[in-house]
Parts: sequence; C-alpha cells; structure tokens
Amino acid sequence: MPKFVKIPLLILIVETAGLFQPAIAQAYLLGDFNLDCKVDYRDLQLLSNCWLNTNSMYYKNVDLNHGNSVDMVEYAILAKNWLKHGKVYPYRWVFVSNMLGSANHLEQLINIIETASKHGLNGIVLDCGIDKLDLRPVDYIPTYMRRFEKVKQTCRQYDMEIIPIGFGVGYGGDVLAYDKNLATGIPVKDALFVVENYEAHLVPDPPVQIINGGFEEYEGNRFSGYEFHDKPGEISFVDTTVFRNGKASIRFENFNGSSARVMQQVHVQPYRCYKLSCWIKTDGFRPEKGFNMIVLASDEGVLASWKFSVPSTADWRKLTMGFNSLNYNLVRVYLGTWTGEAGKLWIDDLSIDEVGLLNVLRRPGTPVTVRGEDTGTIYEEGQDFAYIEDPVLDFKFDRDPPSIRILQEGTGKIHNGERLRVSYYHGTAIGDAQVTICMSEPKVYDIWKKQFKLVHDYLAPNKYFLSMDEIRAGGSCEACKKRGLIMAKILGDCITRQVQLIRENNPNAEVFIWSDMLDPNHNAHDNYYLVEGDFTGSWKYVPADLVVVCWDYEKRSESLNFFSNHGFRTLAGAYYDDDTLDNPRGWLEALEHTQGACGIMYTTWRNKYELLADFGDLVKCVPNHE
Repeated sequence: MPKFVKIPLLILIVETAGLFQPAIAQAYLLGDFNLDCKVDYRDLQLLSNCWLNTNSMYYKNVDLNHGNSVDMVEYAILAKNWLKHGKVYPYRWVFVSNMLGSANHLEQLINIIETASKHGLNGIVLDCGIDKLDLRPVDYIPTYMRRFEKVKQTCRQYDMEIIPIGFGVGYGGDVLAYDKNLATGIPVKDALFVVENYEAHLVPDPPVQIINGGFEEYEGNRFSGYEFHDKPGEISFVDTTVFRNGKASIRFENFNGSSARVMQQVHVQPYRCYKLSCWIKTDGFRPEKGFNMIVLASDEGVLASWKFSVPSTADWRKLTMGFNSLNYNLVRVYLGTWTGEAGKLWIDDLSIDEVGLLNVLRRPGTPVTVRGEDTGTIYEEGQDFAYIEDPVLDFKFDRDPPSIRILQEGTGKIHNGERLRVSYYHGTAIGDAQVTICMSEPKVYDIWKKQFKLVHDYLAPNKYFLSMDEIRAGGSCEACKKRGLIMAKILGDCITRQVQLIRENNPNAEVFIWSDMLDPNHNAHDNYYLVEGDFTGSWKYVPADLVVVCWDYEKRSESLNFFSNHGFRTLAGAYYDDDTLDNPRGWLEALEHTQGACGIMYTTWRNKYELLADFGDLVKCVPNHE
C-alpha cells in the first residue's frame, strides 16, 4: 500500500497525542512499541515498517486487533486509544510464586503465562527457586530444569519477559537456607547460669510470673490480676465447667467481629529472652488464624506478635511464643482475638518464663561471652566450656534450651555451684514465621553473589526484582554496631551492593525494588518493630536508577509523588487478593499523575488469579476485541 495513504492519519495521531511536546517525553503512553520508555515518531515509524513488512519481529506487538495483519485498522485503534485511555505502561506484569515442585505446579504456571499474555500483560515477576538450585537434591535437578526450561519456552512463545524476584532481607529464607546463623541477632545481656554436675543451666533472674495465670481468682465475671479482659459478662466469662487445670478458665464468645482479649502487665529484666505460653480450646471458633499472642513495650512498641492457626473445634493445646525484653522492664501481654467471628474460645494456664540460649546464633557478629559473676573472669570456649550452639535453631520457643557443658578435662577454672553471667545473641521469628537476616555479615553477600550468578547462568534476565520489604529487625548485633552507621546507611549500602552484584553479570540490568523501606510514608522511619536504629533517609543512599515498586494503596499518591520528586521511576504493585479491580483502578488513577511511572503489576500472595484476565484488559493498550 502506498505510504502517502497513511499521512493524514499519522498527522492526526501526532497532533492529538502531542508526541512532540517536551513535557510528554517521560509519559509512558499507549504505543511504546520499541520499549524506549517514551512515545515518539520512532514508534509510528515502527508501526509503518510493520505495516509494510509483516515478517517483522515486532509484528505481534503491533497487530492491535489480532487480525493477523497490520493495516490501517491498527492506526485507527492506536489513535482512538491514545485519545480515550491516555497513559498505558510498558511494564504490565503479574507476580507468581511457584517452586515447580510438581507437574501440576508447572501446568498452573503455564496457564497463568498464557492468560496474562492473551490479555495484554508482558512480564512475569517469578519466584521459582532457580537462585537456590545448588541446594536441591542432585537427583531432582534434571526434573526441575526440564520444568524450568518449559517455563522459559512458554514465555518466549507468548512474549512474556521473566523478571526473577528474591534476594530479600526482611524475609530471609533464601539466605537462611544456606546458613541459619545469618539471622538478625537480638542481644541477651548477663543472663544467669548456675553450674551443677558440670552443666550450667539458666536460673531466672529475677523470677517472672503471670498473676492468676490459671484464672482461679475472680469475682462475678471479672478475673483479678489483669488490666482488662473485653466486656466481662458479654464476651468474656468465668467458666467453671470447662477448664484444663484447677477449677476455672476464661471463655470468650458472642464475638460479632469484636475483640476478645485478656491483658496483663508483667515486670521483666531488660535484654532477656522469655517464652510466653498458654493452653487454648475451641468450639466452632472462627477465623482459623484468629488467635493472637502479642507483647508490647511500655511505649507501645511491638516486641512480638504471633498469629496461630488453630482448628475450629479442638481440645486443649499448648501455644508458645518468644520475645526479647530489649531495654524495657515492663511489658504488656495480650492474648485472644481481634477479629472474632463465631464459636467459643477458652484460655487457661497462662505462663511466662525466662529462657537461655534458645536459638543462639553463632557467627562472627554474634559472639558469646561467659563470665564468672564473682570474679569477672571471661572464660574461654573450647577450653573452659564446650562449643555452645542450638542444634535445632528453628526460631521457635516451644522446646527446651541447650545447656553449657563444662569441660572437666579442661582448665578446671569453672566449678560446680559457680554463677555465670552469659551474654549472647538469639534469632527470632516475627509474626510467627518471618525471620530477618543481618545486612552487615559478609557471608550474606557471598551467598547473594552465588545466587545472582545462578540466575544469570540459567536465565540471563535483563531485569531483577529485589524483595527488600518489611525489614523488621537489625542493627543490634556486633557486626552492625562496629560499622558505626545509621540503619538508613546500612540498608542503602546493602541495596547498592546487591545492584553491583547483579551488574557484575549484566552491566545493563534494570533493577526493581519494593518501596516500603525507602518510603517515609511507609516503613522508612524510626521505631520499626525490633530494629535498633532509624531507616529515615534510606532513599538517599541507593542507586538513582532503581525502579521503585510502590504497594501501599492507602498512601499511593503520596508514595508515588515522593519517589517521582526524588527522580526515581515507579511501578505500582496492585490488586492484593481483593474480589474486585477497584485497587488497580485506583493505582492507575494515581499513576496517571506521576512523572516517571512505567508500569503496574498484578500482585497476589494467595495464588488468586481469577481476575488476572480482567486486570490485563484493564491495563493493556488495546480494548478486548475477542
């Protein structure tokens, strides 16, 4: 077809879209076919070339009406959608976590890729375990690699780019799989151990207790010793029929979405490790993960918060969590539900105990010190006492701790009956499963270097996604303190080194990162969970070419504007397992007003992909013509 036929429509497109206005240079409008992050005459030229040469490698990108040809209709669709839809972004992605552990898992992933592509998405942010290939059983690797190659082949077939995600600190399982001692260390100072029969065991110092932990003392429906329990006689009751020990327990019912909790203040010793236990029984209780145990500091800071999955109906079972008192001598212990829906819940035999050496960490930045209380002598490991370790190291507290074995054949300095003061660092889970790793321990970067190399060797991606969100502990071990840096700089240095490790393999790699730890509107601030230090200003110490993926919906405009004003490109982490697409619609509205916005992602943590097709239709550059 003669070129002159296209001129009037080309002029229309250029004029209506304002393509030659400098202000539009960073606007990721519909039609960025050559993926240079701007829409200009080059995209129109590409469309023209594809019209004349349908064998072009870009043919599928510009066959906008899926008519198996490139013709005048494509120009009409392009013009119409520029006018109608405004910005449509070059990065339209879906998040998937799938370890390819079975043929069924592979089939599920293939279906997601096909659906995403058919509805206008062009990338999959994938956590599939390729970065930990060296940890898999040798005889399983060929099976895994066959599945992984099938994923790569399918993505090539459907023009879906794979963006590997991982390499996190807040959720440090990828590193802990290599060495659990790299967890963040929380300090215990001068815990008392007493030697008996050449073994030293912890002695509570001072003893701690829950007052009326057996719920035996009460008047009417009110229990003594507790600061409160919710709505006595309406939601909380004295039950003298159902109990585990003694003659009574506390029963909760009639929830109707209300809180049903009991709380007591407990005096503790600073920088000691404690475990909190209770027994519960349920009858038709909902929701399944509705039972919580929470410990708050006197200034309302969260020392520990665990959610437990409990059967709807079950007999008495023991639940245990651990916490470190940090620099506090008074804590508030809460048990119960904040979101009760139905059924009944009983609690009995609530207790608190100091524990020693549970989840003790052994790495250069977490030394163990054993000192004689009376003499001040610092005893030596391997000479005066055996190597100290927790062979289980599961970051839980529902088991007995290790003891210190005194070496009789050693120097003989430590005697039976001697009181020892022991200082060490322990790991802990936050929210019952999240374990943070230390950003200052060199071995962490050795592991990441290996992981980035594995990803490059088997995938060679042009984009990486750093899962650096919700870093809820850090700054408290010797490795961090010796650096003399604020937490914002420790985090910034960590991210900078990650980017450097990526670019050792691919100098031109584009790096994406979750926003929250760099966002003062979100988690980049002081007093954040168990972090010793302040993340404020962290955004000043990271590479300027990072693409920041914002995910706090309520503060989406503030976050997008913050990063845009600091020169960062942005992408929206949208959806989050809702039953509608109101969330991504809200993100698209905010992105429309954000300079440097370049994409949006369908983000599900529950493998909920029912709305994926509709999401693609919402964000893609062409309306659905099928």
